[in-house]
Amino acid sequence: MITSADTSEPAAEPEFPPRRVAGRARGWYRGDLHVHTRRSHGGELTPEQVAAAARAAGLDFIAITEHNTADTHGAWGSLAGDDLLVVLGQEVVTTTGHWLAVGIDPGQVVDWRYGVRDDLIDRAVDGVHETGGLCVAAHPHAPYPSGVLMYPFRRFDAVEVWNGLWRSDLPWNADNEAALAEWGRGLAAGIHRGRWRPAVGNSDAHQAGQLGTPQTVVLADGLGTDALLAGIRAGRCWIAESAEVQVSFTVRAGDRRAGVGERLTAGEAPCVARVEVTGVPEGVVGFHTDRGRVHREPLPGDGTGIVRWRTSREESAFVRVEVRHPSGRMAALTNPVILS
Repeated sequence: MITSADTSEPAAEPEFPPRRVAGRARGWYRGDLHVHTRRSHGGELTPEQVAAAARAAGLDFIAITEHNTADTHGAWGSLAGDDLLVVLGQEVVTTTGHWLAVGIDPGQVVDWRYGVRDDLIDRAVDGVHETGGLCVAAHPHAPYPSGVLMYPFRRFDAVEVWNGLWRSDLPWNADNEAALAEWGRGLAAGIHRGRWRPAVGNSDAHQAGQLGTPQTVVLADGLGTDALLAGIRAGRCWIAESAEVQVSFTVRAGDRRAGVGERLTAGEAPCVARVEVTGVPEGVVGFHTDRGRVHREPLPGDGTGIVRWRTSREESAFVRVEVRHPSGRMAALTNPVILS
């Protein structure tokens, strides 16, 4: 943890970032919902360095999620801009797992002093929801004390299935594979019951070279905190290993079409899933449904191509997509298109 600043210097007046960038229309926005400065344990970057790294990574937004503090909320007003939205948040580090409170009020601190046996998680989550914030289960299988999430996913709005875990050299590992599998196993039941949790991916950046690996790409009605959180809640988002990876995924039934996070009323018509990918040389596209992985097909050598797969409402409750490198390492994954 960073020590306090010299108390002989006057404290700077807090300058909080705006919640919305004016003039930005509906579109896909790239961001990182799990970012630290040197105010967090293990962090090495100043706010200025984080803002510069976010812009260099091609991000439109970041969420500042220091460990159990809002101390840096007032440092971001001058660092945000027309090209970068800064969302205020916190990584809530409890004794039995971590979670992200994203989109909270300036200076708001979410209680972290409990474990799964204390039955206090609901009260903390409700407090975030009362301010319009989003609650994300963080790195569920992180391999260190308190890092493994012991709270059930149903307590949260979204699940971080892909976490950089401080490793820019290995952006996908066994811990992420386990988190994705756990989330994927519960997806069909959640959709059937009308309440599923979207997947997100973040860097958990603490050091240089980590930010934006991976990143969450959100379809939002504008570049603003409320619009982005609404897009994530609805599942209108997918995860990319970097800004170099582009994925477009839709499912069509007759003259009807739906995208990521949307519901397609297919009726008896055949459904055609279409994926367009760039930036994954010799990659492999895999289609997943409630029956697991049902089809895979390679991309061309340059990593740019279109893959189609046919199914039906009777065969598949949903379709989601994974794009992997030849080694099996993840390059991108989407939330589902739901068939009804």
